[in-house]
Amino acid sequence: MSELSITTTQNVVINFKAASVGDRMLAYFIDLIIKIAYGIVVFTVFFYYFGIKDLFNELDQWSIFAIILFFYFPVIIYTITLESIFEGQTFGKKLSKIKVVKLDGYQAGFGDYLMRWFFRIIDISIMNGIIAITTVVTSKNNQRLGDMVAGTAVISLKNDVNISHTILEEIGEAYIPTYPLVIKLSDNDVRIIKETFERAQLKHDFETVEKLVTKVESVTGIKNQTDSKADFVRVILKDYNFYTQSM
Repeated sequence: MSELSITTTQNVVINFKAASVGDRMLAYFIDLIIKIAYGIVVFTVFFYYFGIKDLFNELDQWSIFAIILFFYFPVIIYTITLESIFEGQTFGKKLSKIKVVKLDGYQAGFGDYLMRWFFRIIDISIMNGIIAITTVVTSKNNQRLGDMVAGTAVISLKNDVNISHTILEEIGEAYIPTYPLVIKLSDNDVRIIKETFERAQLKHDFETVEKLVTKVESVTGIKNQTDSKADFVRVILKDYNFYTQSM
């Protein structure tokens, strides 16, 4: 499994394990099974049990096409809908423990998922996925064409990590949070904040810490109430952990 380096907007390089072709294919086939199961249920219930297919003899070709499209439209938008809802994952990706992320380290948006979904026509539908497999294997960041256009990559979440490598922070039961607005951040934002902060601390890079504090304040609307910028970041991390555990 190859390494994937993502450079954040703070010019910090974070290394991930790129999702392997096997993991991506596993996710694809899991999603495919779900789509097929949906199709079988729809056909059995609506077209067979309720007899909708019997109406086809009385309808023109375009009306038949419209009915079929209506019932199977969820299959068409399955990937883009779930990736948008689950922040880069479908059910297949969740089970395979892989995820779509931006190459700048931040969470991909709807436009990115839309671009990846559109290019599935070329990557996967044409030549039965050979184009996707070829580009993933040969590209620098293990990307298919849709990833290259959208500026995304698929990473593995199977890394063996401990609490110091995650967004989690040790907090006691009596911990009292300071900044409720911290919930405006996503898990991915907080992970980047923590990794950037820890690297800056090791290098005594106070300029990066200052930039990090400014970025957090601008994104969340929070104002630093401590005398130390480093303490502010530590509180942000702990507060986020407190509020997300409480949800």
